[in-house]
Amino acid sequence: MNAGATVLEWNSASLEQLRPATLYAILQLRSAVFVVEQHCLFQDLDGTDHLAMHLTGERQGELLAYARCFPPGVHFPEISIGRIATRFDTRGTGLGHQLVEQALDLVRRTWGAQPVRIGAQARLKDFYRRHGFVDTGIDYVEDGIDHVQMLRTP
Repeated sequence: MNAGATVLEWNSASLEQLRPATLYAILQLRSAVFVVEQHCLFQDLDGTDHLAMHLTGERQGELLAYARCFPPGVHFPEISIGRIATRFDTRGTGLGHQLVEQALDLVRRTWGAQPVRIGAQARLKDFYRRHGFVDTGIDYVEDGIDHVQMLRTP
């Protein structure tokens, strides 16, 4: 499958606006990526989904990409993007880069041109550098995985 070559339908919604089937697909993808693939037991439902804008990328009704976007002051003083995930069989197609660009566009349209901070898995620093994020030097371990805070300024 080459999801990168296929045009996806991108949508964003608050938690309250999500259809139950969409929410189920989101939680299923997050569990598949962050719990099963990464062999990581953690509390995915962290009590902040109601504060996020949820970005979905679908093809023919099938969820392939997801991110949640937060206003300043929820996870960091700045706008933040997290739970950035693509379905396993779409990796290497460029879909992850499309997802990050869509997320950056969403936060710009929603909250204006402001700095964006992420807590990136350390192994993905180069991926996020391609989107203008800079390593802040704040390294930490979260749920047994090395992370680094990265910042992108407008």
